[in-house]
Amino acid sequence: MVLVKSWSSVCSNLVSRCTYPVSIGSQHVELPVVSLSEELALALLITVDMGVEFMRRAGEELARLLAPYEIDIIATVATMGIPVAIEVTRSLGLDQYVILHKTPKIHLADAVSVKVRSITTDVDQRLLFDRARIGDVAQKRVAIVDDVISTGASTGAAIRLLHGIGANVVAIGTLVTEASVWKQSLGEDAQHVHALGAIPVFRPDGKGGFEEDWNG
Repeated sequence: MVLVKSWSSVCSNLVSRCTYPVSIGSQHVELPVVSLSEELALALLITVDMGVEFMRRAGEELARLLAPYEIDIIATVATMGIPVAIEVTRSLGLDQYVILHKTPKIHLADAVSVKVRSITTDVDQRLLFDRARIGDVAQKRVAIVDDVISTGASTGAAIRLLHGIGANVVAIGTLVTEASVWKQSLGEDAQHVHALGAIPVFRPDGKGGFEEDWNG
């Protein structure tokens, strides 16, 4: 773990609002750092709060990384991945994208599903895919995109689900990766990840601030 004094000094009080500077492609932002527990804090990237121009440019830059893979369709996990999927799809000159859901919807009563656990919910959920959209991904070259790849649990579940319905997942794109646990979680699939930036998780430094943890 590496203590960044110039940043930690800004966050001298755990109660105060702390931010962490991050480069996401060509754009530079300050992400709020929020405690998840007494031992763990996260820098939150909330795509629906980032603004239209930020997401447009991020989508263009991520699309450039994915373009060599001759993608037929984009897939993402709701909800924060949806703005990423829209902008990457637009930038690649495609029209359709598919959503994997974590909450039941009326059209998902007979959905294909796999189990998943997110770092921000810490409870078992089901990743759901509308059977009516299977034809849009089966035997197609699919890229999974998301806002953040953290533990890799959601991404791994999405890969398993898509493979199970006949999709060929050829690339994975994300705005940022978080720490490095996702590499072990995804195994060989980790080599297919393309990111515009990287962030650590954070641990209390014992002095009222945080320190970076890139191992996570």
